[in-house]
Amino acid sequence: MTGFTLPDLARILAARAAASPDESYTARLVADPQRAAKKFGEEAVEAVIAATAGDRAALVSESADVLYHLLCLLQARGVALDEVMAELEARTGRSGLAEKAARTEDGVRAPDPAEGGRP
Repeated sequence: MTGFTLPDLARILAARAAASPDESYTARLVADPQRAAKKFGEEAVEAVIAATAGDRAALVSESADVLYHLLCLLQARGVALDEVMAELEARTGRSGLAEKAARTEDGVRAPDPAEGGRP
C-alpha cells in the first residue's frame, strides 16, 4: 500500500496551480473552472465505461484521472478538500440509505434536525 494521500495530491495541485497556465496543465485547468468541470465529467464517464466493461486496469487509471480532475475543479472553485472530507465524515453517522432519504428532490441534503436545522 502506498502512503500517498488525497491531501498530498491536493497540496501538489495547489502548488502547480500557482504556476503560469502556459507552463502547467494543472494551472490551465484551475484558471478555467468550466474546462475543469468538463474534464472531470469526461473522466468520470471514462471510469464508468471501464467499470461496466470490467476492465480493472482501465478503472484504476481512470479513477486516478477522476480524483485529479475533481481536485482541480475544487481548487478552481475555491473548495478545500478538507470541506469535502468534513462532509463525508458528517455522513458516516447514519446509513447511506438514511442519508439519501434526507436529500431533497434536487439532490441537496436536507437540514438535519439533530444538527439544529429545520426539517
